[in-house]
Amino acid sequence: MNNKFPAIWFFDMEGTLLKKEYSLDNGKVAPSAWTVLARKLGEQCYLEEEKTKDRWLNGEYRGYLDWMADTVEIHKKYGLRKELVDQVVEDAKLYNGAEELFKWLRENKAITVLITGGFKALADKVQRKLKINHAFSGCEYFYDENNLVEFANLLPSDNQGKASFMRQVIEEHGVSSKDCIFIGDGMNDIYLAKEVGFSIAFNAQNELSDIASASINQGQNKENLLEIKELISSYFIIT
Repeated sequence: MNNKFPAIWFFDMEGTLLKKEYSLDNGKVAPSAWTVLARKLGEQCYLEEEKTKDRWLNGEYRGYLDWMADTVEIHKKYGLRKELVDQVVEDAKLYNGAEELFKWLRENKAITVLITGGFKALADKVQRKLKINHAFSGCEYFYDENNLVEFANLLPSDNQGKASFMRQVIEEHGVSSKDCIFIGDGMNDIYLAKEVGFSIAFNAQNELSDIASASINQGQNKENLLEIKELISSYFIIT
């Protein structure tokens, strides 16, 4: 990548922009609202959701859509309601420095994109708060008259799917992937990180840190997204 300021900035959401649930990090996949909801629905629900992670890591699913579909059925089985989803969304907090970082990106005419395998309700909250140009998410829940989950719209926006959505965005904007940057924290981000010109592993799992262009490691409760601005300033010309 040349030293021109990146044209499009791609971001993961949970653990990257939203604070990570460290208590749920057992080293399998990066913790997310999927597991937060399962935990709130009870121990048995949590254990069943954990089994889907094992199946995913063992390559037993055809793709991310099948994994999500299994997890949706578990949530339905244990009576997931809109009120609980809304509470998880309300409780989700941005890392320090998030609003300042995105204000700086807007000032530098950067296009910002959120790609997450998580819930649309969470992505909507983050997109509005940070004024992100484009947002893609994995699951949107729809509810019946009793506010129970009835069905879901699922999109393959994780793992290989993250890179696929990235390609669509850069084609629409007429930008090369080499003029783009990605910031994430999980092993599921590797596919996208490998395709852009520059990538940052933000307090990330080792699998991503090993292939990223640069890493930021701050420690629990010390996370601040403004360090991305400082790092970028040492790599690129900012006018």
